[in-house]
Amino acid sequence: MRTMELGTPGELRGRLNSLVLAGRKTATTGLLAEYVEETEGLEFVGERMALLDDDGHAIATIEITGVEQRSFSEVTWEHAAAEGEGDASLEEWRTGHRRFWRCEGAQVEDDTPVVCLALRVVKTC
Repeated sequence: MRTMELGTPGELRGRLNSLVLAGRKTATTGLLAEYVEETEGLEFVGERMALLDDDGHAIATIEITGVEQRSFSEVTWEHAAAEGEGDASLEEWRTGHRRFWRCEGAQVEDDTPVVCLALRVVKTC
């Protein structure tokens, strides 16, 4: 079973994992370039993955319910809202995600390819 680690270790990962476990975060977005860099294939609908905490321990099994590749500017409000992070608008979501990826060393433009995942918790550990 492949694994998923949300955000960066520490407070952010803890907050995002809590949102998933509470059922408030049912989507996430990643840069396609990260998949290429890590030579990892895209997730697929029906795939089950172990959601990991900072220590690499599985805290839940999630199932991928949707996978879409699109440009950053094509991410919909429905997807952004499903990330459950409290953004009040699509522009706020875009600003926050650009800031996050910039801090990680990636410049995100409107045409930057992203992978939009929909997910659900199957069981908690």
